[in-house]
Amino acid sequence: MANSKYLVALDAGTSSCRALLVDTNAQIIDIAQKEFTQYFPKPGWVEHDPEEIWMTQLDVFRELLQRNALQAEDILGIGITNQRETTVVWDRHTGEAICNAIVWQDRRTASICESIIDEGHEAYVRESTGLVVDAYFSGTKLKWILDNVEGARERAEAGDLCFGTVDSWLIFKMTDGKKHLTDHTNASRTLLYNIKELSWDRNILELLDIPAGLLPKVQASASDFGKFTFGNAEIPICGVAGDQQSALFGQACFEKGTAKNTYGTGCFLLMNIGDSFIPSRNGLLTTLCCNKEGGVAYALEGSVFIAGAAVQWLRDGLGIIKDSAETEELANQVEGEDDLVVVPAFTGLGAPYWNMYARGAVFGITRGTDSRHFAKATLESLAFQTRDVIDTMTEDASLVLSSLKVDGGAVTNNFLMQFQADILQIHIERPSVIETTAMGAVYLAGLNLGIWDAHDIEKNKAIEKRFSPRLSQEKSEKRYALWKKAVNRTMNWIDKDE
Repeated sequence: MANSKYLVALDAGTSSCRALLVDTNAQIIDIAQKEFTQYFPKPGWVEHDPEEIWMTQLDVFRELLQRNALQAEDILGIGITNQRETTVVWDRHTGEAICNAIVWQDRRTASICESIIDEGHEAYVRESTGLVVDAYFSGTKLKWILDNVEGARERAEAGDLCFGTVDSWLIFKMTDGKKHLTDHTNASRTLLYNIKELSWDRNILELLDIPAGLLPKVQASASDFGKFTFGNAEIPICGVAGDQQSALFGQACFEKGTAKNTYGTGCFLLMNIGDSFIPSRNGLLTTLCCNKEGGVAYALEGSVFIAGAAVQWLRDGLGIIKDSAETEELANQVEGEDDLVVVPAFTGLGAPYWNMYARGAVFGITRGTDSRHFAKATLESLAFQTRDVIDTMTEDASLVLSSLKVDGGAVTNNFLMQFQADILQIHIERPSVIETTAMGAVYLAGLNLGIWDAHDIEKNKAIEKRFSPRLSQEKSEKRYALWKKAVNRTMNWIDKDE
């Protein structure tokens, strides 16, 4: 095996870090994965330890090499994909984070967002960044750190601090502090980047009182991000993309109108809309993605904050299951019609509602409700939220989807995939290789190295199973109407001044 050459994807997710070993035929040889700690210091706050993310990512990379008897010299290049929006600030001289990372799920900056809206800046921010003003994005998290971590603002103004999303943090650590970089896709998620001009927006930086010197240099997703010093080797880092854009690329959604949905901790639906900025009229985001050369294109995105995390809640919060795979069996045990609805608005509602003050709720509990019903309704909530986004997206883009490409850990759940087909009344296409997020990063690296081109990537995708609707349209609409009724009752559960 040591005579062959490989690429590696580093996938820094929200709950774990993974490393994938991929050969030059784009076949996955091995995967190493390790979870890291989630911190919830206050209600609505979610944090990670940046140093733990780095060490966990390093551990799985090392494990991958050791398990496959490889040397660092056997790795041709590395692609990085990462949880987006999560905000890290560190000392550019020591490489030490000045506080825990504020995770994309964190809602502590809701009041900052409200102030921006109240002061009349929302329209400009939306037109410049393609994003809504929401605590989800990095910009207000960075402002919070500068305003609340002792000495942070003074150090930032003196040029001693760096800001970055997780990709930038990993690149900085991997290059021994030589490179402070990000790519267009991650920059477009910060609320600070003008996606029309492809530059940091001076007006928004001034609005949030953020020194420009904190920010990383932005470049194409398939380009040179420096070299990972590992032992005596220097491995090129040559592909970087935020996880959802990486999955869109990994699904070969290069053409305008192609779309994918990733079922991970959250649920993220992206549609490639080509080389022109199209603003959403209905609460979606316009964001940057990759064209077939790894350069810049545009996409519409709908973000569901809680998807797989709702299944984790069944496991860790309620103790109903020991493993996420059990939900399929439990759901299939429910006979006949069931009107239990779980709305997992644990951290508010994302697209198309964007209600920071909604909270989770369960409706329709009866004396006969048990763990099976909870499992079924929780899975169904993922499909309902996906329909919310798709209905909005097809209206914005003025087209009708006939099929949807899916990926992410939850797509192995056949109950969920069948219900998704039923509630959307379209075909669901599950690829043979569901690791499309990590593969997107590898493909970007391979493009930069000249190993593959877009045609090779398209040839490599294969559909493992296609799910077709079984539920009648009438019953599908009835179930969806019940979901909408439940969602409306969760709105503004938390008072804005709390």
